[in-house]
Amino acid sequence: MHIAIVSSDDRRIPIMSVARELGREHRVTVYSRRNDAERRPKARVAHGVTVEQIDAGPAKDLGADEVMPYLSDLGGHLARRWGQDRPDVIHAYSWTCGLAAVAGAQGLGVPVTQTFSGPRGGSAHHLKLERALGRRADAVIAGSEDEGAELIRLGVPRDHIAVVPYGVDTERFRRLGVAAAKGSRQRLLHVGSLAPDGGAHTVVRALAGLPEVELVLAGGPEAEELARDRDACGLRALAEQAGVADRVTVLGQVARSAVPKLMRGADIVVSLPREAPGGMVALEAMACGVPVIASAVGAHLDSVVDGVTGLLVPPDRPAQVARLARELLGDLTTRTALGFAGADRVRSRYSWERVGQELVRVYQDALISVAR
Repeated sequence: MHIAIVSSDDRRIPIMSVARELGREHRVTVYSRRNDAERRPKARVAHGVTVEQIDAGPAKDLGADEVMPYLSDLGGHLARRWGQDRPDVIHAYSWTCGLAAVAGAQGLGVPVTQTFSGPRGGSAHHLKLERALGRRADAVIAGSEDEGAELIRLGVPRDHIAVVPYGVDTERFRRLGVAAAKGSRQRLLHVGSLAPDGGAHTVVRALAGLPEVELVLAGGPEAEELARDRDACGLRALAEQAGVADRVTVLGQVARSAVPKLMRGADIVVSLPREAPGGMVALEAMACGVPVIASAVGAHLDSVVDGVTGLLVPPDRPAQVARLARELLGDLTTRTALGFAGADRVRSRYSWERVGQELVRVYQDALISVAR
């Protein structure tokens, strides 16, 4: 099977992980609008996987609204390319790529599958376009049951929706491996955005109810930019106000390769965003065998089985987070049990191998539907 993936940025980890997994048994071409003038127009990046850069607009990162004027160029290029090398199935990531993919596939009889990146939002015009794409696509792939329900509310037909979760690199994120060193204090770890809706503020507030526990925050800008970053400065001020500044370490952006080591060095990983369309941090922590406290939203509702593979809490509830963390930190047996159960769940349900198999089934169903 020749699978064409259309992405606004081929360097996004989930997209390339999907492509590499599918490339083990299929031919995959990733089409992406050029956002870096230095990159080659065509490159083989893994077994069975080729990336093609498309010149449409300036060679820099553009937001959804900024890229809109260039979508016709993108769609025209895809139409010409697919006229020469027709794929068997097309998978578009984001509504802008979906518009270009539908234009490029016109008249080819090739099924188009669609993934919408992130939570629904934006202007009424954007939502109208997403609704139209959801109805036009042969399958809409949601990352969680929660996103699937959101798509149904948007107006996407239920029978167009397939739930395939985001995956985890279970070779990199695993229980056994080097753990980050720490002192005598027990450690909470937050990985991700430092913005107020990312959950870090909730954890800082919770720390006031956790004497002798330290908090490590990994995310935001590079370390040298932290002093000028509004979110990082706001968190430091909050920590001072709560009287916990001496127990909070802000690392800034960390290398992707360093995240498993950081996670294995924590007693609990906390992931408390107000929205979690992918829920990757919780999944990666579970894969590392570390218990998680996660916000009861989005993909967390699927991945974290409350009391079995982790604990769920509503967003913005620092007192409840503090209580749950106190109980967990005082109970090594429960922490160990949660860690083992979480790792088992990720290996069986969220490995890229499993995700790739489920995507292929969606593609095959779409092919059958078009052939009828």
